[in-house]
Amino acid sequence: MDIGVHTPPLADESLEGALDYLSEIGVDAIEPGVGGYPGDAHLVRRDYLDDEDAQAELHDLLDEYDMRVSALATHNNPLHPDDEQAETADTELREAIRLADQFGVDTVTCFSGLPAGGPDDEVPNWITAPWPSEHADAHEYQWDVAIEYWADLAAFADDHGVDLALEMHPNMLVYEPHGMARLREATNERVGANFDPSHLYWQGISITDAIRYLDDAIHHFHAKDTRIYEEQAREKGVLDTTDYDDEPNRSWLFRSVGYGHGEEHWKDVVSTLRMVGYDGALSIEHEDSLTSSREGLEKAVNLLERAVFREQPGEAYWAE
Repeated sequence: MDIGVHTPPLADESLEGALDYLSEIGVDAIEPGVGGYPGDAHLVRRDYLDDEDAQAELHDLLDEYDMRVSALATHNNPLHPDDEQAETADTELREAIRLADQFGVDTVTCFSGLPAGGPDDEVPNWITAPWPSEHADAHEYQWDVAIEYWADLAAFADDHGVDLALEMHPNMLVYEPHGMARLREATNERVGANFDPSHLYWQGISITDAIRYLDDAIHHFHAKDTRIYEEQAREKGVLDTTDYDDEPNRSWLFRSVGYGHGEEHWKDVVSTLRMVGYDGALSIEHEDSLTSSREGLEKAVNLLERAVFREQPGEAYWAE
């Protein structure tokens, strides 16, 4: 395993400046945005796609800082009922897959997307309960739309030898492990999880149990924490639409690694990832509004450095 960083929090830095900083604090890998919500501050997709010289220069720059790319990130909604928005998201995904193949990166991180609740609706509809029954019908319609799209995209990704790592996220069709497994079963094994525990904590999901459940379906991992604030949660639950920057009134907040759950928990997470065979990056995603990007990143790196396994396990000589 190694420690990575999803780079949007450093968007005010050039790529070389970000690499220099991250190398100094002990980071081994980057997950740059190439479209969608993460943007493309450090890797403009079309500047590198089909350009071997530009790709070679980027490889040289990464080698200079002993850094690798764990994944290319493009988080958007390819299932949006607005055709133009869906087409943009689809183009981002397909070009990211092609670029990953050309550049030797094996994973693209993304969202499942979210359709409307019916063919005549104009906005996506996140359904969280099956009653009244029209919601259950709408949910099945959404799955029909999603499976048709993702089966085609998964075949495209397989042709390019690239895994699709979907982040289980609220306001997306796939937001928890059973939905993740359903989409994978309906498509192919290129479809798996960008396992981000921060969106599972507030749903009451056990992170280590979810890791064991998904097993080899974990293609990438986001190191990101969440703290539930019980006083607020007792009053209004955790389906909280309070603005993220209204921190005192939210029932939960994204936190830097270690500020939602302690070091012992994160060591257990790392150990469970090893049990299911995950040996990739722990890519830190900083979205903690109570700290600066750099301080949050540095504290997360510091904790993960004590938790991560750098070497392969030895033989269990004591069991012979």
